[in-house]
Amino acid sequence: MKIGALEAGGTKMVCAVGNENGEIFEQVSIPTETPDITMPKLIEYFTGKGIVALGIGCFGPVCLDKKSPKYGHITSTPKLAWRDYDIVGAFKRALNIPIGFDTDVNGSALGEATFGCAKGLPNVLYLTIGTGIGAGIFVEGNLLHGNLHPEAGHIPLRRHPDDKYEGCCPYHLDCFEGLASGPAIEGRYKTSAKNLADEPRVWEMEAYYIAQALVTYILTLAPHKIILGGGVMHQEQIFGYVRRFVREMLAGYIDTPEIADINNYIVPAGLKDDQGIIGALVLGRDAYGADNQQM
Repeated sequence: MKIGALEAGGTKMVCAVGNENGEIFEQVSIPTETPDITMPKLIEYFTGKGIVALGIGCFGPVCLDKKSPKYGHITSTPKLAWRDYDIVGAFKRALNIPIGFDTDVNGSALGEATFGCAKGLPNVLYLTIGTGIGAGIFVEGNLLHGNLHPEAGHIPLRRHPDDKYEGCCPYHLDCFEGLASGPAIEGRYKTSAKNLADEPRVWEMEAYYIAQALVTYILTLAPHKIILGGGVMHQEQIFGYVRRFVREMLAGYIDTPEIADINNYIVPAGLKDDQGIIGALVLGRDAYGADNQQM
């Protein structure tokens, strides 16, 4: 069957048509502007494609509580034009098909847990480090939701002794995102991260912050695999530093097969840059299945 998938990001909307097996048949990218400009283009793309369901992995925060009148809305996003926008309702009215909805990072976690490098594992952490930092958390076969959804990019961190940068998060300054996102790297060194590829000191400090966060997640979530994605993680030399620091910071307290085989425990995304759109296909597939069970 044909399923629509939307990875709704702050700068671009990736639209695709694929199937329940995670195969992508076609894919386009549409700039994220205002809802009045962008939504008609998205709806036009999916109209007439013969899709039976649509899965959406969306930038947030979003409301995932199906009992709430705000379900399916983008809520307190800094992208003011999209604040309180009912993205699920807009597609439902236009397409009249089942719609699966979650955060973009939860969608990526779902893609990797279903078809990627974490396939078959019950507990998985997917972390994206780029313009922002976010975590998708897959626990005992389900995406983790609570009174909102994980916002693990905003945990407080211990500052590196050599770091004088105040942090770029407008809410917390020196949280994980404030110290280790792509804009934090650029703010600290006054140049884009891609211009710093040959600067080990940059990536050691970055790894120090990433490893701190991972140790917190390891101790609280005990994932079977940790997947690091996003633009910053395209600097593949950082993985060695991260793994080393994680072991040092754990200080031998956690003794599991996963930590013993840390090169296969903390890994890059297995689906390259398609984990989000493949996860959206899975969200659509599951929404179709749930809708048909109710009939």
